[in-house]
Amino acid sequence: MSNRIRRCPDGRYTLSPVCPACGRPSRPAHPARFSPEDRYCNYRRAARRWNTSE
Repeated sequence: MSNRIRRCPDGRYTLSPVCPACGRPSRPAHPARFSPEDRYCNYRRAARRWNTSE
């Protein structure tokens, strides 16, 4: 189990992968680390553009 804080879609914070209040999956509360040697940055940016173009 990771001890990193996670955030529920309702805005609550928890340590579990599932929110104990609403039962929905929680997401990490912090962004991923930045790496200048990121080999997948072009794919991630393309996916972000694809998802926001709707």
